[in-house]
Amino acid sequence: MRLPLLSRSDLSPEQRAFYDDMRNGIESKFRGFEAINRDGALIGPWNPWLHFSKFGGPIWELVKALSASPTLPLPVREVAILVTGTHFHAAYELYAHVLVAKARGLPEEIIATIVAGQRPLELTQEETVAFDFASALVSGSNLPELVYRQAVKTFGEDGTAELIYLVGLYCLVSVTLNGFDVPVPETIQDGI
Repeated sequence: MRLPLLSRSDLSPEQRAFYDDMRNGIESKFRGFEAINRDGALIGPWNPWLHFSKFGGPIWELVKALSASPTLPLPVREVAILVTGTHFHAAYELYAHVLVAKARGLPEEIIATIVAGQRPLELTQEETVAFDFASALVSGSNLPELVYRQAVKTFGEDGTAELIYLVGLYCLVSVTLNGFDVPVPETIQDGI
């Protein structure tokens, strides 16, 4: 971990307002994994965003926009997020979204296959489209036209745009986590 965890008492007034907004969002939208430690410090990508709120603030606004009223089914979103986290080997992202994917109904066998870098045979049609779409986007080249058309046919234009921005956001989250060497929570590490 390249950045110390920040306690609320150490924050400037501007950072405190940002901390409060993120903490409220975490507590209402991001359940099922540890994002706030025992001392109240934000962990995961939230700590770097808090350190550098000039950059973290706009990222947080995108997180809120993409989680406010998603049109994509929740398991579909998790497939795309897991594909992205797997591509970047982002430990904290995978820790968090494996738990979220389970809570949103994805079977453990499917999750394990995705995090092993393979496409599970048991995916629904929508999940298959999301897997192929996210895999193509994180490969670093233009999204193939056939993959794009399949997404539009399956999710509509708005859903396809949501999927593009979702994968882009989790690329940014993964790079943030890897760049600042953000680990999984200590409680998880202690259990290994």
